[in-house]
Amino acid sequence: MPLRSWGWLLAGLLVGCAASTEAPGSTEEPLAGTHTTLAVTDEGVVRGEQVGTMRRFLGIPYAAAPVGDLRWRPPAPHARWNAPLDATQFGNHCPQVPSPFGLASLTEDCLYLNVYAPAHGRGLPVMFWIHGGALVVGESDDYDPAKLVAQDVVVVTINYRLGALGFLAHPALTAESPDHVSGNYGIMDQQAALAWVRRNIGSFGGDPARVTLFGESAGGLSVHTQLASPAAAGLFTGAIVESGAYSLSQPSLAAAEAAGTAFATKVSCTDQTAACLRALDVVQIVVGQNNTGGGTSPVVDGKILTQSIGAAFASGAMNRVPMIEGSNHDEWRLFVALDFDLVGGPVTAAGYPAAIQATLGIPAALVPLFVAVYPLTDYPSPDLALAALGTDAIFACNARFVEHLVSAFVPTYAYELNDENAPQRFLPPVSFPYGAAHASEIQYLFNLPATVPAPPLDAGQEQLSDAMVSAWTTFARTGAPGDGWPRFDPALDDMESLVPPSPLVETGFAAFHKCAFWDSLRR
Repeated sequence: MPLRSWGWLLAGLLVGCAASTEAPGSTEEPLAGTHTTLAVTDEGVVRGEQVGTMRRFLGIPYAAAPVGDLRWRPPAPHARWNAPLDATQFGNHCPQVPSPFGLASLTEDCLYLNVYAPAHGRGLPVMFWIHGGALVVGESDDYDPAKLVAQDVVVVTINYRLGALGFLAHPALTAESPDHVSGNYGIMDQQAALAWVRRNIGSFGGDPARVTLFGESAGGLSVHTQLASPAAAGLFTGAIVESGAYSLSQPSLAAAEAAGTAFATKVSCTDQTAACLRALDVVQIVVGQNNTGGGTSPVVDGKILTQSIGAAFASGAMNRVPMIEGSNHDEWRLFVALDFDLVGGPVTAAGYPAAIQATLGIPAALVPLFVAVYPLTDYPSPDLALAALGTDAIFACNARFVEHLVSAFVPTYAYELNDENAPQRFLPPVSFPYGAAHASEIQYLFNLPATVPAPPLDAGQEQLSDAMVSAWTTFARTGAPGDGWPRFDPALDDMESLVPPSPLVETGFAAFHKCAFWDSLRR
């Protein structure tokens, strides 16, 4: 999820965080009808709960708390424990502002994961979920995978360091690193959690040799990063990317260090030392990252990433595993709501050119080119014109571009969510229908909390949910989604249209989203 939409959230930072620093295990009441279940990890025994036919182990630490001298260092091993660890409550989530997409937190002790497993079964496929939120917000707690677990898979959800705490590159941090790199701490957290899964998931009934990464938005970008990362080799066997193709070019370490230097100045570390950075209060960091944008992207550091994601996919220098790649039909409507309707009112005809310029980050002189391709006369409102442009430019055609690249090297399956009546669970109503907006597909896979009142899935949508859950779990089991979903063929440009009640094969994606135009700009 692009960062530009988060400025309006800062006003609630201190109020939201005041009540968000709870310790693990301090809030959730035990569920009726549950009983204790144990599993053995290489750090010690964990005590979870069985609820019906699902076992759940919550708040398991997979690395040491990244605090004090461990701030802005690779994740370190967690100490062993002797008595069984209570794994019936979620752990803290990582520092962030309050938002519709995550709860506020000021707690850096946040490297926890959750394991959900069927009550019976051994050697089951594992699905490893990475949450979205622009790499600045979000947490593992929100994703109840009961629908997936019911299909005999083990699901792992994780927290990882966010924002500047997870992605800040800085010359002082690079200088102290044995590898002469900095940044990518959140990506290294994900790799540490994957390594934990490889070592321990057998105790929960999972097969460490069948691990499928999946994630949405920044979680999808994270999956792309792991696909491109030599450091993730051998840690997973399949990948599902939901709306994650919005960033295919990552900054160099030098560029990221320059941004980190600007961040340090903004937060009053004018001496540019690692000691000053580590002495900062968490609030200074979270506020500073939103004011400067510092530390919010993976970095081509020469170790975790040796080249940008797009370059790795083009060359085939990637972790070659089967992939599902997709996007939603109306992705950018969520961001038009965030950036315009909910903060200042709908886009006007007079303001349309400036809105295009802000969305694409282009010089004003180039705006008429895009107005000509997306004229207001083709859309019911300026909001929807801008939403179509943003969807096509940032999500849809990038996803298709990835599908064309990676299908030369790995089995690839493409999709588009096309439910125009998908419930909106994050934002209040605005002047236009949300359609199949960004993040809409998650509710078909997980039971989600709603930030705003939202209707449940209707009968047709429940059928679509069943089909998606079946496809995702079948992919985790076999490396292909089954049920007539075609393997992506660049010559046919065919993909699965996820439409209720039953998915269909579509071939008109590129024409609808004007991908020939956007592809021409890559040359």
